[in-house]
This record gives sequence, C-alpha cells and structure tokens, in this order.
Amino acid sequence: MADTKWLEIAINTTPDRLDEVTAKLTAAGMAGLVIEDEAEFQQFLEQNRQYWDYVDQELLDRMKGVTRVKFYVTDDADGRAQLAQYTHGLDCEYTVTSLNDNDWAYSWQKYYKPLSIGERLYVVPQWEKENPVPDGRVPFYLNPGLTFGTGSHASTQLCLEGVEAHTKAGDSVLDLGCGSGILSIAALVLGASHALAVDIDPKAVDVAYENAALNGIGKDRYTVRAGDVLTDAALAAEIAQQRYPLVLANIVADVIIPLSAQVPNLLTDDGIFLCSGIIDTRAHEVEAALAQNGLKVTRKREKNGWVALEAVLA
Repeated sequence: MADTKWLEIAINTTPDRLDEVTAKLTAAGMAGLVIEDEAEFQQFLEQNRQYWDYVDQELLDRMKGVTRVKFYVTDDADGRAQLAQYTHGLDCEYTVTSLNDNDWAYSWQKYYKPLSIGERLYVVPQWEKENPVPDGRVPFYLNPGLTFGTGSHASTQLCLEGVEAHTKAGDSVLDLGCGSGILSIAALVLGASHALAVDIDPKAVDVAYENAALNGIGKDRYTVRAGDVLTDAALAAEIAQQRYPLVLANIVADVIIPLSAQVPNLLTDDGIFLCSGIIDTRAHEVEAALAQNGLKVTRKREKNGWVALEAVLA
C-alpha cells in the first residue's frame, strides 16, 4: 500500500490574534492543532529551568518572534475540502507543504546510527536490530523515540563509559533521573542483576520499560518509578531501604548538588556514584557539593564541554 500523503498547514499570526485563530479553527472542526509561540516557549523554559543548564541557541533563534498554528490534513479531495472548511473566513495567510507519511513519521530515524561506547557497549536503534553486532561488543537496543535520551549526547556517553567500567555481574544499580532508562538498562545488559530507576516525568516509566523489553529485560530485574526524590520524602525513604554498588545520575548540576546529600545513604561502603549532565563551567560547584556531603571524586571525564564525575565515600 502506498504511503499516505499529508498536507501541513502553517498559519503565521501574532500573539494578540492567537486565541482568535485557534478558536475559529476549533469551531470549524479542527481539533489537532500544534501551537508554536515564542512567549509560551519562554514561559516553559522559565518554569522548568532547573532541569537544564543551557538551551540550544539554534532552538532559541528558531522560536524568535514566532506565533504559528499548524495542523494536518490528508493530501486528497477529502483533505482539501477539510482545508477549505477550516480556513474559510480565517483572514490569515498560510502555507501548505506536502509531506509523505513515511517522511513525517520516520525521517528523523536517519540521524540515529549504531554507536560504539567504551570497550564493550554497542548502542543500536531498534530498527537496526537485525544487523550484525561487531565482535566483542554487547548490543544495547533502544527506541530513541522523539522525547528522551538516545546515547548520542556527550554527557550520556561519558556516563555510559563509567557504567561499563563499574558494572559488576550480580550487582544492583540505582538510576536517578533515568529518562529513557539508557544508563540502568545498559548496566543490566552488562550483567547487573537488578536496577531501580526513577524519573520526575511519569512518561519515562513506559519508555524505560519498553527499552528494557527490547533487550529481553522484564520487571523481575527492572523497576521504574515516577517521582521526585528531592521533594517526596516517602519515595526517598523507600529507595534508601537498600544500598547500591552503583548509583547513577545523568541530570544537571542544579539537581545533582542537592541530590548529593542523599547519595551517601544510598551507596554500599565500596560503591561508586556516577554523575553527569554537568556543563564544564559548573563542575567545580558539583565537586564542592560532593565533598561537603562526604564524597570524594576519584575520576573526572570530559567531552565537548560536558563533565562526568565518579565519586566514592570519603
């Protein structure tokens, strides 16, 4: 069957007309609207700035001055009739771009290729699962999706190198801020017996379980929880019931710094804390917080302006 063809309609408007435009489109029957608005984007960044240290300048530039509404219809007689219905009386300029369903859904896949990390790991996108794995490498299959980490970011690669170096067969692992589960699942494919992963975003739970399943790992070995260990005392207490030989946190400096106070109660006596997602200009702040909370940095990895730290109980 041929791929469905779609039309992307983009309406450029102004902040003061945004509500009017969306109301007219909704009244005409279009429910699936995509709104791109610089003011909302900046508000989102401000409300969530504790979760990152910087935002890509290219993204900031792309959103500058933008107030745009997008929607999609099929590229056929029915779709064009819908387009005429939705835009009737709109009094706004709009552009129409033709898209293939295949292009729309899968064009981003070309950016994700298998990735060799450290000496043993081989991160493989799900759609390349049938391809051979290089000798001596352990395959780690991922569905990158569109929202979570894929292993391509320098900070994740630095932490994966540490995971490979310190995962011992039969050990248990704790992954704080797990996202797609990439670090904890990597530890499991490298021989860890069990992993507990936690993320503040509830959507991460399903994504991490799906990535684990791609690697033949079930809930008997992998537990994923949603919650914030910094503010949820019950969750923090539950996690602290066990100590771990390896604790992972690929987050940002502003989260790692307060989190470091909890880490000594989570590590076994000879355990290792791996933290990453630290922009290099803030590494000294994280090192100071680790030292203040009874942890000694034993190794510092750096790549493309990012830093990962290994620490043990002092």
